[in-house]
Amino acid sequence: MAIDPVCGMTVEEKMAKWVSEYKGAKYYFCNKHDKEAFEKEPEKYISQSKK
Repeated sequence: MAIDPVCGMTVEEKMAKWVSEYKGAKYYFCNKHDKEAFEKEPEKYISQSKK
């Protein structure tokens, strides 16, 4: 299971419809809007998830 970096929900990687790659890492999203938000400001969401 992965964590959607935008909303914090768990996402099953094999079933994820929305995936983005950034700096060699894959990020999984529970919806299209979270994926789009992440792609606009990936550093914002990566830094939030490391807190």
